[in-house]
Amino acid sequence: MAHLTIRNLEETIKTGLRQRAAIHGCSMEEEARKILKQALQSKINEEGLGTLIHNRFVAIGRVNLSLPERTPTRQPPDLSNSENS
Repeated sequence: MAHLTIRNLEETIKTGLRQRAAIHGCSMEEEARKILKQALQSKINEEGLGTLIHNRFVAIGRVNLSLPERTPTRQPPDLSNSENS
């Protein structure tokens, strides 16, 4: 199992975690694991990341972007007359 250390945690967050752990009858560490697991298994697993991104921006509406004019690419260097061949 991996270990995780969280530094610079605000005192109010630590107190809230302690209270929530007490309500659920577990340690602060176990409560933190439950919170992280729940957060990571939420909507991303249900809908997919692409759907979440689409839903976030659908209210804006369709945006038509003008594409820059394409120009020919440069010719690749001719390496057929190499001195090392």
